Amino acid sequence: MRKDLVAKLDDKLRAKRESFDKLPVVDIAPLLDGSNKQRVAKEIRWALSNTGFMYVKNHGIPQDFVDSVFDVSRRFFDLPTSQKMTLHVSKSDVALRGYIEPFGENTDPGKTKDLKECFDIGPERSTLEGPFLGPNQWPSSLPEFQKLTYGYHQKMVDLAKILLEGIALSLDQSESYFENFMRNPISIQRLLHYPPQSGYVSEEIIGIGAHTDYGNLTILAQDDVGGLQVMNRDGDWVEGIPIHGTFVINIGDLIQRLTNDVYLANMHRVVNTSGRERYSIPFFIDADFNAIIEPLPSCVTDSNPLRYNPVACGEHKFARFAASYAHLAEA
Repeated sequence: MRKDLVAKLDDKLRAKRESFDKLPVVDIAPLLDGSNKQRVAKEIRWALSNTGFMYVKNHGIPQDFVDSVFDVSRRFFDLPTSQKMTLHVSKSDVALRGYIEPFGENTDPGKTKDLKECFDIGPERSTLEGPFLGPNQWPSSLPEFQKLTYGYHQKMVDLAKILLEGIALSLDQSESYFENFMRNPISIQRLLHYPPQSGYVSEEIIGIGAHTDYGNLTILAQDDVGGLQVMNRDGDWVEGIPIHGTFVINIGDLIQRLTNDVYLANMHRVVNTSGRERYSIPFFIDADFNAIIEPLPSCVTDSNPLRYNPVACGEHKFARFAASYAHLAEA
């Protein structure tokens, strides 16, 4: 590799390279087939109460299908900027569907500009219904893009509901607990491209600034480049090293609120100093827009007193987006 392409990291961006026994790999086959749901629930509880993150394997999504979505994602981001900008997210109003250019969304705007570009889709609607609900935008020059990415979205919806069954069991709730909050849930299927960085890299510009996710659950497919960093409970940044055939799962703010901080919505960021293009495919699922999230009574104790007031899912999520998107801040 050319020396001028090697990044020199600010000390604040250095991650400890640790084995990921600390971020466990959970085999969810017994949850999917029903053979041992309680064992999986126990492993989920340990992971989410200690790290907020876990890898899952044997999840039932064929790797060749995941690879095909990565391929069409790369081809989309290779399109000329002028073509991508015709699908800009601002054209979707508050539905927030479409293309976001580099620095167009900043997750830690007081500290960091995000060197990434994105494309977002969600549940298809014929007209704008409100925040997060409206028509998707599709690139006409890639006819297979819609079928692949929307098909992936639907598979992620199904997988997310199974994972949430496991989370419910891990909290000693009925496995159907989340169904009452998810009649018409907010979901976002995102494609991400992170250009490599070289030279001196500081917190001012990195792939994505430190943040917690906003809703219930995230399912992340990574390529083999790396760059994900997760903060452990000691405040150290730990690399989320890609493991082939797995998804990275983490919870968001709403599950942390639901569990009254028993489960951790952990800080994470992306720093791509690999010298290569990085691509990832995160899927986010929340609850219904008007669903009220408040701590479970079982998570409120003398040693863990009530920490949160009730919050409406959609209002909470949209407020977080409004702080990150330039076009919403200008509205």
